[in-house]
Amino acid sequence: MPTRTFILSNDSFAEQPASCVRLERYEKDLNAAQLEAVRTTQGAVLAIAGAGTGKTKTLTYRVAYLIESGVPAQSILLLTFTRRAAEEMMNRAAALAGVQSAQILGGTFHAYAHKLLRQYGSHIKLPDNFTVLDQSDAEDVIDIVRTALGYHKKTLTQKRFPKKNTLQSIISAAANRNLSIEAILEESYPHFLSLAEDIKKVAAAYREYKRTNALVDYDDLLTLTAELLMEYPDVRARISSALRYIMVDEYQDTNKVQAEMVRLLCEVHGNVMAVGDDAQSIYSFRGADYRNILNFPKQFENCRIIKLEENYRSTSRILELTNAVIAQAKEKFAKRLYTTTKLDGDYPAIVHAPNEMFQSKFIAQRILELREEGIALNQMAVLMRNSRDSFDLELELRRRNIPFVKYGGQKITEAAHIKDFVAYLKLLHNPKDVLSWNRILKLLPGIGPKTAQDITEWIKTAPDPYRVDTANLSPKYLEALRQLAELFATLTTWQSNLIDKAEKIYEYYLPLMRERYFEDYPKRQKDLENFLAILLNYTSLEELLADLALDPIDLSAMETRAVQKDEAPLVLSTIHSAKGLEWTAVFLINALDGILPSRYAVGSAEQLDEELRLLYVALTRAKDYLYISYPIVCSGFAQEEYFGNPSRFLAALPEELYEKLLLLKANTPPSALSAPARQLEEKKSASSQESNAQDDLPF
Repeated sequence: MPTRTFILSNDSFAEQPASCVRLERYEKDLNAAQLEAVRTTQGAVLAIAGAGTGKTKTLTYRVAYLIESGVPAQSILLLTFTRRAAEEMMNRAAALAGVQSAQILGGTFHAYAHKLLRQYGSHIKLPDNFTVLDQSDAEDVIDIVRTALGYHKKTLTQKRFPKKNTLQSIISAAANRNLSIEAILEESYPHFLSLAEDIKKVAAAYREYKRTNALVDYDDLLTLTAELLMEYPDVRARISSALRYIMVDEYQDTNKVQAEMVRLLCEVHGNVMAVGDDAQSIYSFRGADYRNILNFPKQFENCRIIKLEENYRSTSRILELTNAVIAQAKEKFAKRLYTTTKLDGDYPAIVHAPNEMFQSKFIAQRILELREEGIALNQMAVLMRNSRDSFDLELELRRRNIPFVKYGGQKITEAAHIKDFVAYLKLLHNPKDVLSWNRILKLLPGIGPKTAQDITEWIKTAPDPYRVDTANLSPKYLEALRQLAELFATLTTWQSNLIDKAEKIYEYYLPLMRERYFEDYPKRQKDLENFLAILLNYTSLEELLADLALDPIDLSAMETRAVQKDEAPLVLSTIHSAKGLEWTAVFLINALDGILPSRYAVGSAEQLDEELRLLYVALTRAKDYLYISYPIVCSGFAQEEYFGNPSRFLAALPEELYEKLLLLKANTPPSALSAPARQLEEKKSASSQESNAQDDLPF
């Protein structure tokens, strides 16, 4: 027979020439810096994206540009810090480049690490059905090993030993920052430094407990993935070869482990873009290291730095003020935000309030005035350094019937009754999850920690862990254990979907919940009903459990949707929770030295820089109106009054960049402002009248 030649196709993609891409759309929609960032596809690129400069738009268009250039979507990895951010970018990219953009590998660092560990975890002896612990679960495990080692007894160390949440913070900080336990103690917990060896024993026992019981905490997702990539070059090469482009959003928020993961993942191709703003690095308490973005050009050879400085959010006067604020930072990439579309506007205002009550009255009054001018309540936000700083304002808002929602509080998955419910679901996924067993067993009548521990020890070696009724225990527990065993017998043999199984658990758990949380069980029952509604979005139990651990849901947001009927509410938020958001009008309250910056940061130049960045993040949330306020007379412990000092960061600002607002009650003579001491006397003499006053403030 004749010989034929068979041509093998090239497995690697062939990028299309730029002429094949519809460049006119990119040139029309992007400014020069954004276009440069989109079209610079080879090698390392660092895009310094100032607040409001179209960072998300730039990343989205870059994704579309790569796909239109012929890059397979499944070879593009986009790492973000929230699932919502990834979904938003994917949806916007789909509108530009079509449905193939849905094949992009996108998500949070932890979600991508979770995926890699499910796929390659066997290399580091990680079972396929490992359970992911959230922070509260991790604290509970630490408490178990802490107690097993005897550190709950003061006699062992003759000193007060850290509680479970403190131990979790220490162990987590060491993992996130790639530092030793001693280094973390010396820096943040010097009073526990003498217990370093004991704390290291707890950390070692915690690691062993997780390994034995197929448990992985939030930090392990990263550290184990980094270990996998470092220790197994063949796995690293396989993963990196499958990728052609890596993009990382909010790079200033990465910790040392995440930065190392990025370096390892792009080892084969070297095409990596980091996008972020060093001026918005405010999460060091979570392990974020702003030096990662500062050192990025040093870590990657021939790195191209592109600065996005044209702002599309704020007026020029707000930008001039925020530029002056961040100019005070010691370490930074030099940049200056500007706008070509929102020139001038109102001057930002620094508001000197006689006391906190005046501050609250001013904000409430100004909010109502802005609403009358056509600005919706949900387009206004009050930001604060600490959640507790808004208590007085909340009373004033309620008095004036101004609806609001507050962010920075509890997550729904941190609520005890939701954690109980999720424990049953976790056991359907992993019947050897002794932590979940321990939780649900203690819900049963008469079963305390000791009996629950005895049963979990039996479960570890039981051929069928669900048959807890066959454990050799006192007959008084038999009926409760039989009902629990029947529940799992039904759930594991029932060919039904996730929501049906969840409703079966709900029926079983409801009487137990009413008994355990009798005082407020109606509210908790409503939470469970809301949670069941969320489960309608899932068909996979594994996907649900991963999302609950990796991207917890805000309880406060759920309550708002349930309560507000007439209009979307005003937003109250901590600055940390407000990052990435924007409003037409922003009020920053209690801008006092000791609060912003925190008194704990005063002794450290590095920490002062982060506090300055925190202020910068707050101010750059504002589009058109910005008010920065502080009370002159403050109330301390036991209502003791003292004079407060405005933030040192405000003192350095040129006066021509803002206007001053001095607050007076109606019909108060201006001379009352000449002496702060007189304001204090006025407060004391009029306190009883002001408590119910409806007076507007002429300012």
